[in-house]
Amino acid sequence: ALGLYIFFFVIPALQSVQYSVTDWNGYSPTFEYVGLRNFTRALTNDSLFTNALTNNLKFWLLVVVFQTLFALVLALLLFRNTRGSALLRGVFFFPTILSSVSVAYIWKFVYDPNFGIGNELLGQFGLSSAFLGNDRTAIYWVAVTQVWFHAGQMMTIFVAGLQSVPAEMVEAAAVDGANRWQTFWSVTWPMIAPSTTIVMAYTTIQSFKAFDIILGLAGNPPKRSMDILSTRIYTTFANFEYGYAAAQAILFVIVIVALNFAVRRLVSYSQPSA
Repeated sequence: ALGLYIFFFVIPALQSVQYSVTDWNGYSPTFEYVGLRNFTRALTNDSLFTNALTNNLKFWLLVVVFQTLFALVLALLLFRNTRGSALLRGVFFFPTILSSVSVAYIWKFVYDPNFGIGNELLGQFGLSSAFLGNDRTAIYWVAVTQVWFHAGQMMTIFVAGLQSVPAEMVEAAAVDGANRWQTFWSVTWPMIAPSTTIVMAYTTIQSFKAFDIILGLAGNPPKRSMDILSTRIYTTFANFEYGYAAAQAILFVIVIVALNFAVRRLVSYSQPSA
């Protein structure tokens, strides 16, 4: 198992680091080392990459906030093992078992400006929206799709965390006169902090790997307003700039690691003091 892991994961990862400092085009038998030029180009001289990074950060922020909150609310409502709760948990989890491409095409139909259900619903209130056609808000509507797709999955993690909270602690808080909010903040929230960290970390990774959703909704290559890092790296590879794409992939990993570290610190700082 260790040998397979090294051969299929460690060696390719190390090769990516090697290629990131070259000008390799992906098929030539030779290449030249260019140092950190690829990284400098991505961060200072490539508006497409910085645009994709900006879009991805907007997308990540919306998804990590609303998906976490929505999943937590669902879990608080459905964590008890009643027949109705079990049925509803299955209903909310159902989108997760669909393929990413299927979800993208479902929501592409919802967002269609001519016959989509989105404008049909808004029309009941005298409103309409261009949805994906509006470059200023398109990435936000993609975030709505992502939240719908994975909130049920994150709900199951919160359900497991809530079911592990000792009932005696909740009862003791009630005896001491704590209301529901005080009980949640002082008892439940600290106990589900590990679950929250897992949910936010996994959501962060999902937000940066939302490749299929983007291509399904925006086409290939996606237009500038919906381009994110994963699609930008893919497009760079497709243009036979393998060395440059490898450098972008390294930056991609660094961003994910940095955000996950920040999320973990945020969750720890949000815990009530003793």
